[in-house]
Amino acid sequence: MDLLFANDRPGEYPASWYAASAASLARFAPLQGAARADVCIIGGGYTGLSAALHLAQRGLKVVLLEAHRVGFGASGRNGGQVGSGQRLEQADLERIAGPEAARRLWDLAEEAKALVARLIEDHAMPCRLVPGIVHACRRPAEIAHARANAEKLRRDYGYDRIEPLDREALRAILPSDAYCGGDIDRGAGHLHPLNFAIGLARAAAAAGAILHEGSTVTGISQGPRPRVTTAAGHVEADHVILAANGYLGGLMPQVAARVMPINNFIVATEPLGERAASVLRENVAVADTRFVVNYWRLSEDNRLLFGGGESYGYRFPDIVRTVRRPMLRVYPHLKGVRIDHAWGGTLAITRSRLPCFLRVAPNILSASGYSGHGVALATLAGKVLAEAVAGQAARFDLLASLPTPRFPGGAALRWPMLVLAMTWYGLRDRLGI
Repeated sequence: MDLLFANDRPGEYPASWYAASAASLARFAPLQGAARADVCIIGGGYTGLSAALHLAQRGLKVVLLEAHRVGFGASGRNGGQVGSGQRLEQADLERIAGPEAARRLWDLAEEAKALVARLIEDHAMPCRLVPGIVHACRRPAEIAHARANAEKLRRDYGYDRIEPLDREALRAILPSDAYCGGDIDRGAGHLHPLNFAIGLARAAAAAGAILHEGSTVTGISQGPRPRVTTAAGHVEADHVILAANGYLGGLMPQVAARVMPINNFIVATEPLGERAASVLRENVAVADTRFVVNYWRLSEDNRLLFGGGESYGYRFPDIVRTVRRPMLRVYPHLKGVRIDHAWGGTLAITRSRLPCFLRVAPNILSASGYSGHGVALATLAGKVLAEAVAGQAARFDLLASLPTPRFPGGAALRWPMLVLAMTWYGLRDRLGI
């Protein structure tokens, strides 16, 4: 079974609130016959679309192949949060990579947020970046840790956009008894993720990139001029970029060994009207401190978009049941609220929770495994990949130097072993430890 087709209709977006509220985008024709390009990109999410845009702006001939629709995967299904930093905290990065590299990684992450904002403005994209992400803590020790982290960022990195929140300050924004405090990052933000992907696709096409939807890649032959094959044609290119993230499948075992696809789920309630103030009193996004993170925000039409729960394998579970449970722990008064949309998607994680940048061959580059922190980072990854193809590989090499060890057990056993680990951490969440 293939994750590309296990839970979705071929060539269609999932039945999400994002798809229901998406900007219009005419379909790009499937690849037919033979094509030649400087760069062939596999995957039409943030990474691939950003790479296509930046390469086309450099004057290269770019052909992008997407199995379904641009933004079909995690790029069009996620929580829309544009977070600060990397997936790991700076203290962890300093320990892993050293202070100098950790500083460069912080600067890259700040550039990633700025890049998202600039692309939206420069290309008049059909979305807006709204500032503010709240981090909601369940225990006093987590509050103390969050404040220490914010102070470190202020002291060592000059980042002063994080405000601490005690219980009452948090409740003034997030009226729930589930949390005892936290902080708000005014330098982070949130957006409509599918409309951002659509905006990137429009910009890439306008810059001269050739985009093909409905073009599932079936094989890659390596060599001085790699050939990328689909059912109806092939592309010969000087360079290939792998940008399929959790949907890469078995196309490149070197990447699959380090990047694990997992599934996450979101529901959208009916419009809440005046009841929206009982959910959030500011237009911010929220993520909590559970290992299996709950995350949410209000839509433009005052629906609660609530994400929670994970699964491992091919088939999605009952999504409404999976997500309603954590949603009602946070907002028990929403017990009778109607769920209008429920969808799942596949992202990709690494063992280290650091992104996986690989030079599979001298002319085949890969970026994936953003571990739930990909809106800004994947967009920047496309720019970094474009630089590397153009011979400016310093930033790619920095990211490729981060440890992304293989998952134990190989392709056959990695999911069962991950399920055991995640079950343990999920139990810790339920026990509050």
